[in-house]
This record gives sequence, C-alpha cells and structure tokens, in this order.
Amino acid sequence: MESPSTLIVGTKLTLQIEDIAFGGEGVGRVGEFVVFVPFVAVGETVEAEVIEVKKRFARAKLLNVAQASPQRVTPPCPYFGGCGGCQYQHLDYSTQLTLKHKQIVDLFQRVGGFEQAPIDAVVPCPQPYGYRNRIMIRSQWNKPEQKLNIGFIRADCGLVEDIQECKIAEPALNEQIQHVRKNPPPKGGIKVVLRIAPEGWEVPRDSFFQNNFFLLPKLVALLHERIKDAGTKHLIDAYCGVGFFSLELADVVERFVGIELDAMAIKAARRNAATRNVTNGEFISGSTEQFLPNVLQQADPAKTTIILDPPRVGCRPETLELLRMLKPAQLIYVSCHPATLARDLKLLTNEGVFKLQKVVPLDMFPQTQHVECISDLRSS
Repeated sequence: MESPSTLIVGTKLTLQIEDIAFGGEGVGRVGEFVVFVPFVAVGETVEAEVIEVKKRFARAKLLNVAQASPQRVTPPCPYFGGCGGCQYQHLDYSTQLTLKHKQIVDLFQRVGGFEQAPIDAVVPCPQPYGYRNRIMIRSQWNKPEQKLNIGFIRADCGLVEDIQECKIAEPALNEQIQHVRKNPPPKGGIKVVLRIAPEGWEVPRDSFFQNNFFLLPKLVALLHERIKDAGTKHLIDAYCGVGFFSLELADVVERFVGIELDAMAIKAARRNAATRNVTNGEFISGSTEQFLPNVLQQADPAKTTIILDPPRVGCRPETLELLRMLKPAQLIYVSCHPATLARDLKLLTNEGVFKLQKVVPLDMFPQTQHVECISDLRSS
C-alpha cells in the first residue's frame, strides 16, 4: 500500500472511487490523501497513474477499470476521454442527473453554508445528445503529423483534439464542422464559432444566447411560475442580453426593464421587442450597477422581481451589496456555475435579508460537468 509521502509522478495505484467531485473527477484515497481520477464512476475499482502531486491532493490518469460500475455505459463518441468537452459520457443519463444534484447540494453546504437548501431534482434534457446550438472549434498546427488539427482542447493538455463531429452538437453544427474542415483556417491558433440562430430572434455574433433550445421552454415556464408565485408587477432583467427573458416574461408583469452593457445586444433586444409587438417595457444600454438603483426606485421594490443571469464568474460583490440595500420583493438568479451561485447566495441571504425559497437545476448541458440552476429568493 502506498503512503501519501511516497506518491510521485508515475506512481501506479489501485483506487476505490467513493465520489465524483464537481468538475467531473472521481475521488479516490490513499489513506486520507485524495487522488482525483477522471472518467470513473462511484464504487469502481480502478488502476491509475499519478500525473501531478500537490500538498493536499494528487491527480492521476485512468489506466484500467478493474471492477466496473453497473452505471457505466459505452461512450458513443470516439473522442471521449481525449477531447475535453464532455466528462460524463461513460455514465448512464439517470446517473448523471443524480450526480449533478448531489454536487449542487454539496456545494451549497460547503460554499454557501446552506445545510437544508430547497433544491429540486435536476430537470432532464429531452435530448441528451445533439442538443448544443453553439460551439467553438480551434485550429492548431500538428507538427509531428504535418497537418492542421481542427477541434476542441484536449482533456489532458492545451493541445487540440482533431475531430470529425461532435456528438452533443446539433446535426446542423456537425455539417458546419465538415465545411470548416473542407475550408480550413489558413493557420493554427484561430477560433471558429459555429452557431445555429434561434428562430425568430436576432442575436449578434458575439452576444449570449442559451446553448440548448430543447430545454428552453421548461426554463421559461419555470420563470413564469416563480414570478406568478411572488405576485410581482414589475420585472428588471439585469444582464439581459438580446432580451430573451424580458420578452418571454413580458406577459406576466405590467412593465419590464432590461439592462445590458453589450450595446449590440441592446439594439438587437429592441428589434426583438418590435418584432413581437411587445410594448410594455424598455431596454437600457449600460451597466447594471449604474442603472439598477434608479430603475428599481421608479418601479417600487416591493412589487418588483429582478432576474440576474450573470457570466460564470457570478455577480460582483458591489452588485450583491446593492441588491441587499435595495431589497426587491423577489430575486431570480440564473446560473450555470453552482459554486459561484452558492457563494453569491450566501451573501444575499446573510442576516436574513433574502430567504432562499427554491432552487431548480436544469440539465442544459448533458454529458458535461455543467448544470443550470434557477434560484428564487424573496426579501424578508
């Protein structure tokens, strides 16, 4: 039996996998020392080789599954394990959903301090493969083989895995991949964004839109339900992008305001509103931090819902402090990163300023470590 003090790069281990950490790596132990191994399942016995040793943990690459879990399945993608896009294709889909729920609960306890957070079961995606409507592929010169690799960053290094197709991308995007391969970039180091435009929506090239059309109706229905439950009359859509939430929810409130720093997105949002003949709101070009206080005071905080859909890094501390001070009746925080969500909710609920009413996770990103969460907070 190895001891932590003898672990060095190249050490081969036999490990029992006891958990899967957020991010997708399995947790094994040498004594109390944690060793992370990707592409494994809980309960498996695996053979692995240490590739990195830190003070508190080590990382290892999977060599062999000595005793497989009944939840293990054959990944349909030939690039799985090399390509860094997916972490869970080796697990059956119901196991992925259970795993993501446990990871969210653990993060809310460990990062947010929520011992009994009201977290629903993860809403499954009706299409666990072929769902992504936007991908970014890269080109990189492969010197040993004297060719241009076109694909995604590998799981184990910064090199590009050469791919012919992506199993989680919509079929139309795989046709675009073939077009790029037949008409390759002139050199390595070029990123190519492939996208399917959402029907009926104007979205500038670099502006955000949800990556999964198949679960969007459920996401919108949930937001409708939560706002109706709160009984608010006004909606402020912070970080509103091209106005998707504002316009989809315009019929459930008397008035809405969307705020967005991306000027191109705001112009698109106004045109999207005009296309739909939605006239009970407006879009403001600028930062949430600058415009939110005045907009909220005009709307009456006691009758207002604010939707937050920030980038993966979460909200800025000054934004959270501003919300604590302004105290709208309802906050709906939409996040694709449970760790930063738990961190931000901890601050929002500190001293009872807001109460966490419900968290609904949606599996917008099957086969991957990512999961979307809708959190409903009410002012106390």
